[in-house]
This record gives sequence, C-alpha cells and structure tokens, in this order.
Amino acid sequence: MLSFFRWVLVWIALLVTVMGGGLLLGHQMLVASGPLEKTRTVLIPRGAGPATMARILTGEGVISHPQLFRVALMVDPNPKPIKAGEYEVPPHISMSALVDLLQSGKVVQRRLTIPEGATTAEIVELVRKTDALSGEITLDLKEGDLLPETYFYSRDDTRDGVLSRMKEAMEKTLDEAWRKRTAGLPYASKRDALIMASIIEKETAIAAERPRVAAVYVNRLRLKMKLESDPTTIYGVTGGRGMQGKELTRADLQSSSPYNTYVVAGIPPGPICNPGRAAILAALSPTSRDRSLYFVADGQGGHAFAANVYEHNRNVARWKEIQKQKQEQASQPPQPNAPAPPPAKP
Repeated sequence: MLSFFRWVLVWIALLVTVMGGGLLLGHQMLVASGPLEKTRTVLIPRGAGPATMARILTGEGVISHPQLFRVALMVDPNPKPIKAGEYEVPPHISMSALVDLLQSGKVVQRRLTIPEGATTAEIVELVRKTDALSGEITLDLKEGDLLPETYFYSRDDTRDGVLSRMKEAMEKTLDEAWRKRTAGLPYASKRDALIMASIIEKETAIAAERPRVAAVYVNRLRLKMKLESDPTTIYGVTGGRGMQGKELTRADLQSSSPYNTYVVAGIPPGPICNPGRAAILAALSPTSRDRSLYFVADGQGGHAFAANVYEHNRNVARWKEIQKQKQEQASQPPQPNAPAPPPAKP
C-alpha cells in the first residue's frame, strides 16, 4: 500500500511539473515578440468571433499560432470584448499586447478636411466619395449648414453621422460667435450673420482682410447701399457652380436673381457657401471705426479699400493698369536664349 501511494505522489508531482512547465511555456509564448516585421493596419470586421479573428491575424502575419491566440482570449484574467475596426499593429507585437490593443478600441483615426468656402453640394459629394465611410446620405442639408474643418473618423462610420457632426459644429460655432458679437450690427438674426460670413469667405482668402471686408458691407448696410458683391451675383447666376473660367457680364449684373446684390438691396436670401470659423468671427466682429465702403483687387493678391467713390475709382484704374501690364507681358513672344560663351582657353 505504501508503495502504491508513493507512485501516486510521484505521478502527481510529475503532473504538476508538466502543467507548471506548460503554463510557463504558454506565458513565455504570450509575451514573446511576434512575427510581424513592420507596422500594419489590420481590419477586424463587425461580428468576427475568435476563430475569424485568429484567421485574419494569421493571414496578416501578426501571429504564428492562431490556437494560442484563442487560448489567450479564454484565459484573459480581465476579459473584455474586442471592438471591430481598423487597428494599427506595431511590429513584433506580443500576443498579450495584441489582445490588449484589440480590447482597447483604439482604432485608426482617419481625417477628412473640408475646404472653407465649399458649397454644400461639393461637401456632400466629397463625403459620398470617401470610401471608408458607410451608408447613403439621407440628410436634408442646406447651403451654409456645414462647418468646414478637419474631421476625424473611423472606418465604417456613417456618412450621415459625419455630416451631422459638421452641422452640429456649425450651429455651435455660430451660437458662440453670436453671443460675443459686436453691439449694434445690422443683422436681424444669426442667419443674417451666416449669410454675411459666406460672402466674406468668397471675397477674400486673406485672414487680415476679412474683418475689413466685413466692415465694408456693414457700413453699406447701415447707409442703405446695395452690397454689390460679385460672389453673390455669381451664385445666383450659376447656382453655386462658379463661373468656370468665365467673367461676369453686363447681363449677369442685371439679372433678376434674388442673389444679385447689384439690383436687390440688403442681405441676399441665403448663404452662398459654407464659411469657415474665421469668416464667421469677422462677420460678427468687423474692424471698428473703418469707414471703407469699397474694395477692389490690388493686383498683388489682396485688395485696396476706399472710403469714397473717388478713392475707389483711382484704385480701380490702378488695378486695370496692372492687369493691362500683365496681359502685355503674357502676349510678348519668349526671348531667344543668349548664345553660350566660348569655351575657356587652356
């Protein structure tokens, strides 16, 4: 009987030793460096189970032992669900660190930049063509609803969801700017301010000029003068598609469009684009004590401002002269290359 118990104890000891060795070996494999040679983006699809995930990770070269990955999920002392999405997996990541990464939900963040001054139709088309987004666009969006900025998103975020964030950002930005607006501005509502911001956005891309352009239009509104803005007239003529290289004609300036501010007094009926944050702030905080009523291109990429029509006419004449000089230079035939100097004597 004693001999029998000795053999039982020996077998138990051997079993414990083997199990301990197996656990130690398994732990070493879990924390050992993986086979991945360089950073790789891996997509874990929605609804993927352990077997599917193991197969994907093996196929991407992230792990060498799919069964061990499944065991790692089962023996995890703090089990958490793995979240679907794109993950940026670093090289030689261990099995243990891989499980932590997939449970963290730190998926790859993509970015979508919306240019300032884009129309709603242009933004919707840009979002529609973004492959990593999902779903159709069902929102009813109007001109001026969306704030141009850089937005971060993850693969399979919905297009409606991204556009909703743009709309919420515009509403928040406009609300904040309206609360801090300069007193006494000739706007009946936040929408008037948004319309003005869209005009400013289209008139100049120079940050320092936006408050001055805003001052010109605010001064004209106070004096009951027509805005006479080319961008609003262009919007009315083309429906927001732009002139496509053409120039405004006399007929365009006499059109009956409600956006033709050469004919219709006051602020046009709606925004002509989606203005950026800076244009919104300029519309609600124009340059104080600036009495300018006119501005025209200065031929150098900016604008020349004037407080009366006489100064403005001089600025216009100067701009026309600059344009004439540029056209003459462009029409001159290219000068032949000068003859090469003779080779130097030895």
